[in-house]
Amino acid sequence: MANSADLDSLAIELEDVQQAAERIRQYAHVTPVLTCDTLDRLAGRQLYLKCENLQKTGAFKFRGACNAVQSLSEEEASRGVITHSSGNHAGALASAAAARCIKAYIVVPEGTPQCKLDAIAGYGAQLEICAPGIEAREAACRRLQQATGAVFIPPYNYAPVMAGQGTVALELLKQVQGLDAIIVCVSGGGLISGIATAAKGLNPDITILAAEPSGRNDAADVAAALQAGHLVEIDPPDTIADGLKARMGTLTWPVIRQRVDGAIVVSEEDIVNAMQLCYERAKVVVEPSGAAALAAALNPSFQQDPRWQHLRRVGIILSGGNADLAGKGLWASFLRR
Repeated sequence: MANSADLDSLAIELEDVQQAAERIRQYAHVTPVLTCDTLDRLAGRQLYLKCENLQKTGAFKFRGACNAVQSLSEEEASRGVITHSSGNHAGALASAAAARCIKAYIVVPEGTPQCKLDAIAGYGAQLEICAPGIEAREAACRRLQQATGAVFIPPYNYAPVMAGQGTVALELLKQVQGLDAIIVCVSGGGLISGIATAAKGLNPDITILAAEPSGRNDAADVAAALQAGHLVEIDPPDTIADGLKARMGTLTWPVIRQRVDGAIVVSEEDIVNAMQLCYERAKVVVEPSGAAALAAALNPSFQQDPRWQHLRRVGIILSGGNADLAGKGLWASFLRR
């Protein structure tokens, strides 16, 4: 498996995703695909909801973490694993480590939803809380890694993680025949790079679209990068979707640049409305980050764009179900705006 930071090379190929699928088969759930007539009517298309909110630990992140942990040598595994994450990767790595009976050390920033903290601790990981911001997370993680000797498993910019996330697409394309497109939420890019690699490897004609929050500060870096053809430095989005605040990495961006066909930027209100529709119509619980792809499918910028008019059968990745129900008043405040 390639792991070069060279922007002209790609970290993973279809074979890596297929190998990951075999490696995690006995650990990960095959998640269901749901349909909803109301959502189809609102979208003007047939939508197929791939429910990664029902994956172990409540998000697709378990796939990548499990593949990374199961890929470790015995000597590496004996030292344990470590990461920093705003939540879902943390819980996924803690669970994957528990499945292999090794130690996990998790650095999480202040402000991480309590439901995610409780889940991480429940998997037996050692938690360390740090100041918010990627620099603080990385510094705390380095200190703890030096003290423990644990193997660092990045949240997204890591080939085994990317390959593991791509197994979502292998399942979806078996479950639903003849998909024209898949819409995937994007942040650091681990999920969409894996899905794009798998889906394009099996069907080069399929369209892969990124769903990205603009946030309250209009900070959609993936859309800007795809338009510019290179990484664009923009502040992280100030968004209710706490899992979509990361920036693309040196391994994920080249895959996105070559294999993702476009980006749909969604607002805070779009995301909250999509969450509400998931609850009320599809009868599934999703967190804000998990609803971004559905928000994109319902967004007029997608529905009216002539480039996407031919896309009639669309897969939607519901990427996470770790909703912090104690924050429901915050969602209501967004709906009133």
